[in-house]
This record gives sequence, C-alpha cells and structure tokens, in this order.
Amino acid sequence: MRNPKTKGGRLIRRLKLNIRRNKKTFILYSVLRVLVILAMIRSLLIGNYEGVMLCLLSLALFLLPSFVMQRFRVQIPPLFEGLIYIFIFASEILGELDHYFVRVPGWDTMLHTVNGFLCAAVGFSLVYLLNRHSRDIRLSPLYLALVAFCFSMTIGVLWEFFECAMDQFFREDMQKDFILRAFTSVTLDPDGVGNKVRVADITRTVIQTASGRDYVIEGGYLDVGLLDTMKDLFVNFIGAAVFSVIGYFYALRGDDRSKRRSIARDLMLTPKDDGQ
Repeated sequence: MRNPKTKGGRLIRRLKLNIRRNKKTFILYSVLRVLVILAMIRSLLIGNYEGVMLCLLSLALFLLPSFVMQRFRVQIPPLFEGLIYIFIFASEILGELDHYFVRVPGWDTMLHTVNGFLCAAVGFSLVYLLNRHSRDIRLSPLYLALVAFCFSMTIGVLWEFFECAMDQFFREDMQKDFILRAFTSVTLDPDGVGNKVRVADITRTVIQTASGRDYVIEGGYLDVGLLDTMKDLFVNFIGAAVFSVIGYFYALRGDDRSKRRSIARDLMLTPKDDGQ
C-alpha cells in the first residue's frame, strides 16, 4: 500500500531539484511566484475572486514542468523551462489579470507567436528522440521539421477551437473583436443570387436588440473573432516555421551538433538518466 504523503512530497522534491540545477531558472521561478502571490492578495483585497482563481491557476501551471519531467521521464532544458514560466505569467497574470490583451497592442500576437515556436520545439523533440533511439526508424531532417511544424499548427488550431467553444457556450470573449471599415458579402445581395456586395468607408454601426437596447460602434463594423482567429493562426504559423527551419539544420548536422551551439539544442527535451 502506497503512502499518500510520499506522492506530493516527491513532486515537491523533484520540483526543487530540477529548478535548483540552474540558479537563473530558480531565481526566475521564485520571483514570478512571489509576484503571482502578491497579485492574488491584491485581488482578494479588492474582491476580485476571478483574479484569485487566475493566480491559483498560474501557481498550479508553474508545477507543470516538474510534473512533465517526473511523469514522462524527460529533462526540460533550463531555457525552455524559464520560457514556460514567463509565458504563463505573461498570459495569465499580465494578459488576463492586468488586461494586457486589451491595453497593450500586439500582446496576444506576441504570445501566439512564442506559443507556435515552443510547440514546434516540443513536437521536434518527441520525434527526434524516437528517431535517434530507434534501430528501425531513420527519419530525414526534412521530415522531422515537417512533423514539428504540423504538431505546432495542430496545437494552435485546437486552441482556437477551445476559444470558440468558450465564447459560444460560456459567453466569454477569448476571440477578441476587430473594427473593420469595409467588408464584402454575398448575404447583402438584394437579388439573392450570390453577387458580391462591397461595403466600404463604414463610419458607424448600430446594433439593436429585442430588449430595446442599442449599441453604437464608432469607426466601422464589429468583426466578432474571425480576424483574431486568423491572425493567431498566422503568427503561430510563423513561430512554428522559424523553429522548424532551425530544427532542420540542427538535425542535418548530425554528429556535429554537439560541437556547435544551437537554440534547438537549448530547447530540446532529453530522456532522463536513471539517477536523475
């Protein structure tokens, strides 16, 4: 019979061990954790209980690298681990709690680009390790890069599905809106035969509801989420493509890879030794 106390204690010990192997990562983790706790206290004092939940979620996500390393017996490089902590803090605390997604132009775009880059690194690592340690499988560098790219884009698409579902079923606004000054539509064709109608130089849109409440949108037409989704997928594409190219040349060098410094190697997941 397993001792229930050892499971949680083992995870905490593993977390401390993995982080303290690199002092910079440990310092970064500690600083961000303190900032999240301070943000949680602030949210609690002003009665922002949704903010408290975001902080608790962030603290839980900070444990994710340690959980992955323990559960799947892989070693996450310090650079990759640090980027994960920064990404969580930038998304949950700065983005959601401090409203950087709305206040800072391009904040969401930056995070989606980084996400595409990091997801490609994960996909590349998984297939690279399989290819390296298998006697029967020998995949070309181009194939490894293609798999990394496709893996990242799949994660990006699934995330957009998640955002759409949250907006539709839970009345969120994860797919941010854009103001358009022009659009083309076949729905506005008076003859109903699919002719394209161009609506340009829009200065104001008025939305009338059945309850009698009106919403006035100055400056154009409100696009609900479509352009945001396409923008997110496009920058995810860029991030995935950049790492895929880097990973391609890393795999192409073969045995010479250990002699040269590469961002791909610094982001490469590696299997743990039994003593780790």
